[in-house]
Amino acid sequence: MTSVKRPVYLDYHSTTPCDPRVVEAMLPCFTETFGNSSSRGHVFGRVAEELVEDARRRIAGLLGAQASEIIFTGGATESNNLAVTGAACARREAGDGNHVVSCVTEHKSVICPLERLEDEGFEVTMLPVDERGRIDLDVLSASLTENTILVTLMFASNEIGNIHPIAEVARRAHEVGAWVHTDAVQAIGKVPVNVNDLDVDMLSLSAHKFYGPKGIGALYRRESPRRVKLKPCIIGGGHERGVRSGTHNVPGIVGLATAFELAVQEREEESRRVAALRDRLESQLIEEIEGLVVNGDHEHRLPNNLSVSIPYVDGEALLLSLDDVAVSSGSACKSETAGTSHVIKALGREEDDGRGTIRFGLGRWTTEEEIDFAVGRVSETVNHLRALSTL
Repeated sequence: MTSVKRPVYLDYHSTTPCDPRVVEAMLPCFTETFGNSSSRGHVFGRVAEELVEDARRRIAGLLGAQASEIIFTGGATESNNLAVTGAACARREAGDGNHVVSCVTEHKSVICPLERLEDEGFEVTMLPVDERGRIDLDVLSASLTENTILVTLMFASNEIGNIHPIAEVARRAHEVGAWVHTDAVQAIGKVPVNVNDLDVDMLSLSAHKFYGPKGIGALYRRESPRRVKLKPCIIGGGHERGVRSGTHNVPGIVGLATAFELAVQEREEESRRVAALRDRLESQLIEEIEGLVVNGDHEHRLPNNLSVSIPYVDGEALLLSLDDVAVSSGSACKSETAGTSHVIKALGREEDDGRGTIRFGLGRWTTEEEIDFAVGRVSETVNHLRALSTL
């Protein structure tokens, strides 16, 4: 076997290394074109502003949007908060209603704002999922009323890789006049993402999930035919058409646009490659580990995701023992919270079964040798922990 550089990184869902081509595009922004894009009175500011607006146009083109529909944020968590809270509050103030629909398997950056909205008097419906993490579209339709102002549903799950039927969700939601937001953070670079094909009103993305820098994201906000208005979450300065104040992160914005372009250009070939690696990983783990269960929808899922539950093993103990393979038990944003993931619980798993869940995220630099090495280390560690376990 070819020597494998350790530790092996298989946690591309939590973050990705910045592509050297992205770094190269960003570097001049730190020392040469370093101006404040709001300082239009001199050439440094005007050059920075043009970099921002050029990136905005490029990102819009990749999504099938207009440049004026792109709002830069500090990342997906901010984008999700702005979309969910900003849209719900704006629509309630306009007298449109106060009912919001979402799903129990959403990311915490959607669930927590929804909980706050409930505290503020909004009615929130959380759709259940079946044992594979799929929503029932008829249950969605039954939940929609003339009081529904927003439906927010993740495009692709960061934990189990499920891809939801967003276009059909949008069609049904729009029949009652609701706006639709989707967290597309995990979908960029893995599956096609076009706001017109999906007919969504808002869409969140984050650069560090597709080989761009951390701390920069964007929110698509539709202007036509449904003009989406948002109540700002960050005020003071009037940047981003008054929706999101704060000095532009010019290097990050340039990096976001460059990473997005590369992700789209290389998506088809890269998705085929990592899907083959994912299938190799899955088949070998099933063969090596007795009782292993693959989580999620086997048909409609991301090509780079594999979530498995391993009975009679504590997931945290497994992660701590795998010091040369970087995997996770679920979302990086809940890593400080002990216990079974809310996503795995939603599939109907018992607490003991869910605790043995680990997530593999494959990426641009994953190799066959790394997959084979990971299988060996995981199976070896599982056997060792089971021998010590009293379960």
